[in-house]
Amino acid sequence: MPAVERLAALAGVNGGDLLLLRTAALYHDMGYMEQYANNEPIGARIARETLPNFGYSPDQIAIVERMIMATQMPQAPQNFLEELVCDADLDSLGREDYLETSHDLHAELVACGASIPLKEWYLRQLNFLSNHTYFTEVARKLRDAGKQENIRRLKALLQT
Repeated sequence: MPAVERLAALAGVNGGDLLLLRTAALYHDMGYMEQYANNEPIGARIARETLPNFGYSPDQIAIVERMIMATQMPQAPQNFLEELVCDADLDSLGREDYLETSHDLHAELVACGASIPLKEWYLRQLNFLSNHTYFTEVARKLRDAGKQENIRRLKALLQT
């Protein structure tokens, strides 16, 4: 939520579009309550089932569903709002706390049964960050320099 609100403010998004962005941010990981992998369709379903209770129209719900589904890897946003949600979802790639967040994700995957040695994890993360591009100009301006620093930090970890 903080990442989507930050990007929306920088992009000048407000009103109804901001409400839909916030809603998608809140629902996009709800599928984890039922399963770890391929959770975006579940989050979209939960949004579809519950948002009418909060006065959302069918058109608004469809927009939220598409934003949630756009975050599924590989990300494939079709419009600016979907791009903002995708960029917010990967905001940590360019933040100072990236390595901590990355270690948390590694631990989460291991807890779910994955067996990924730390060196291999760092190599995968380096590859992901090196090939990742934020969709929106606001995210690139905000996070690209930090992402480059995190690439440098991963390379340093791999050398030790």
